[in-house]
Amino acid sequence: MTDRARDASAPALHLDDLSVAYTVRGRDLPVLSNVGLTIERGEAYGLVGESGSGKSTVALALQRVLPPNGRISGGHARVAGKDVMELGTAALRKMRANDVAMVFQDPGKALNPSLTVGRQMAEVYEILGASSAEARKRGEAILGRVRISDPGRVMASFPHQLSGGMQQRVVIAMALAKDPALLILDEPTTGLDATIEAEVLDLVDTLRQEFGAAVLFISHNLAAVASLCNRVGVLYAGKLVEEGPARALFADPRHPYTAGLLRCLPRAGFKGGPALDNIPGFPPVPGSITKGCVFAPRCGLAEDRCRSEEPPLYDVGEGRGSRCHFHDRIDDLPRMSEPPPVNTPERGPDVQPVLMLERLSKTYELPGNRQVQALRDVSLTLNPGETLGLVGESGSGKSTLANLILGLAEHDEGGAISLDGTPVAASVHARPREAIQAIQIIFQNPDSALNRAHTVKHLIGRAVERLAGITGAKRNTRVTQLLEAVRLTPRQLPAKPRQLSGGMKQRVAVARAFAADPRVIVCDEPTSALDVSVQSAILNLLSELQAERQVSYILISHDLGVVRHLSDRIAVMYLGRLMEIGPAKSVLTGPHHPYTEALLSAAPTVTGERGTRIRLEGQIPSPVNPPSGCVFHTRCPRKFGPICETEEPGFSADTEGHAIRCHLDRSEMGRGREMKGVEIVEANG
Repeated sequence: MTDRARDASAPALHLDDLSVAYTVRGRDLPVLSNVGLTIERGEAYGLVGESGSGKSTVALALQRVLPPNGRISGGHARVAGKDVMELGTAALRKMRANDVAMVFQDPGKALNPSLTVGRQMAEVYEILGASSAEARKRGEAILGRVRISDPGRVMASFPHQLSGGMQQRVVIAMALAKDPALLILDEPTTGLDATIEAEVLDLVDTLRQEFGAAVLFISHNLAAVASLCNRVGVLYAGKLVEEGPARALFADPRHPYTAGLLRCLPRAGFKGGPALDNIPGFPPVPGSITKGCVFAPRCGLAEDRCRSEEPPLYDVGEGRGSRCHFHDRIDDLPRMSEPPPVNTPERGPDVQPVLMLERLSKTYELPGNRQVQALRDVSLTLNPGETLGLVGESGSGKSTLANLILGLAEHDEGGAISLDGTPVAASVHARPREAIQAIQIIFQNPDSALNRAHTVKHLIGRAVERLAGITGAKRNTRVTQLLEAVRLTPRQLPAKPRQLSGGMKQRVAVARAFAADPRVIVCDEPTSALDVSVQSAILNLLSELQAERQVSYILISHDLGVVRHLSDRIAVMYLGRLMEIGPAKSVLTGPHHPYTEALLSAAPTVTGERGTRIRLEGQIPSPVNPPSGCVFHTRCPRKFGPICETEEPGFSADTEGHAIRCHLDRSEMGRGREMKGVEIVEANG
């Protein structure tokens, strides 16, 4: 048997008691402890867990690309039969070039902005020994295999000229160009819309079967993992605490940590239902727990035995393992956190809108006397204490609308924004302090939103002083009150952002947004970068603060489970137009606009099952040259005649205020498709 034949018969990845340690101040801190798992050829394996659990360390260790202070301290990692610890420099380089490929979270950072896609694609094949002409030909061919319709145009483009979904397809094509034994996906869909995420996952699954490559899918998106992976491993504090078939594991978890993660998901009911459960406390510092179960300090089932005796990986049947002494008692796990009581003030009978948008449009001027209408004729209202969910693919106009509301961009003439019945200027620079105080924003990424050079006290205090005009001792009192409101303590005041967890940083961002007692807060993907356990805590916090202070939210998100959990009403946007708006339950249960129906059908589920997937062909048209008639007709699966191409449909509402912009009669629209959190199921009848 040749070496190549032996490699082909070996698993794509085999970790045998792999341990990794980082040296910090002369002390070895274990970040992975005796992790053992196997991924066969053609299999998709998901690795889930909170930030800091060791997921990315696994990916780095198996390629021997750990930071300088990191080292494999025990065990073995074998890729396609090769023990990475035994490989010399040349052999290791060859293994990385041929056997392993990695797709990162942000394709924009993975691609060189100064080189065309064609040059970067050709580089991969040239490294593998192809001539320049052959490399370009093969690069164009592999782009076609990842469902890029015009490979020649894309090859001539620079990365910034492509959408996020298109960039991710290019990165996947580059990864698959060398026909690897193992494809590592590290959060590849975190920043993508639901439709693009579904397309990327479908693409990876198809290519996995076509190429026979194994997939290691690292993600905190449990539903995405369930939809793609055959098996799942759950990491906590560097230990594999549960492993098994994906559907069985998510349907019937056998470890309290897995059960806790699943309970954090917004899966049932609309706004006003019970608060989400969340896992109390934080993962332990590496090396801090030397005996017993690493999850015991946060576990609702923990007993004395758990604190003194480390559980082995128990065989719980059907190819599953659980590192829990009480794996047969998971159904008895109590709620892990109780929501605090919320004091909701009574609302009078005559509620006036806090925010009113009338016929807002936004046109950008481009070179060559060209124009882009990013937003067209959007009108809506927002009541005190109400949440309006704003959904739609990238490029639909959600962020443009948010910028107009905040005054960061000026709307076209003819539009108007009113706050508590008073018109406000289009530009933030022309607005009085009271109007600026009244409308604030929480950004998606707290790392980018918080100045890492300043302390928490300075970050919040500056907002209190600049926005609310509070100085001196009252300023410090106000900072402490805001910190308590977001469930942080004075111990965090002298800390800088780098010293805080992701959830803590987002709480600081929330506190800063509330510094001036705003009337409206724009929440721009406030939880998409967070683990599900941290996400549930932030969602509960936003709900509590809204109920107590009657602040209104405009929630921009591609996570339909989050939108359902927080929203009173939902607005659906496409190519700068409002296509549907109405009460959350009416919009999500139908009748739906065909575009809304496609968005709902694309949402993954933790059961790994979907209803009938509605695929939208092609990309969103260019706003420079939008389609005539209904702007959605070029991709609409329900287009029924020339009227869709020539006449724009009106915006008709029913008695509940559920308005839809479509030529279809409501009786012919999709209905009976009820969305249950992140799940979509077919209703009877």
